[in-house]
Amino acid sequence: MALIDITTVVRAPVEHVFDLSLDVDAHTASMSSAGEQAVDGVRSGRMAFGETVTWAARHFGIRWRMTSRISAYDRPHRFVDEQVAGPFRRWHHEHIFTWDEASQATIMRDVIDFAAPFGVLGWLVTKIFLLRYMHRLIEDRNSYLVRSLAS
Repeated sequence: MALIDITTVVRAPVEHVFDLSLDVDAHTASMSSAGEQAVDGVRSGRMAFGETVTWAARHFGIRWRMTSRISAYDRPHRFVDEQVAGPFRRWHHEHIFTWDEASQATIMRDVIDFAAPFGVLGWLVTKIFLLRYMHRLIEDRNSYLVRSLAS
């Protein structure tokens, strides 16, 4: 298993950051470099508890599909998306939002624990480049959210 833990400061109200983080259209726009599109389930707008979305994207030159479900939801503090079907052996992404009064900003934290398939080979691929690649994708997504909420 691999763990990614990223903290991002967003100068916007916690409710706005939470809501935009669940927005399918914002996710699609933030992942445009991979051509990511919602192809089944919730295809537009904000997701809610229990809802699913199937993403199609191209990563590493390969077309992928991943279906995620919102398995925990406590607006505006926390939600979890988990893979229901897709390329990972495990994908659990916890989104945590807290308001910091001192900085007048939302602290957004992404905690992702995931595992690639294929045993030792998957573990090697994760250590060699998948962990770094996924970290960059989440940082790119968060940068998009910060820019969107600043305007």
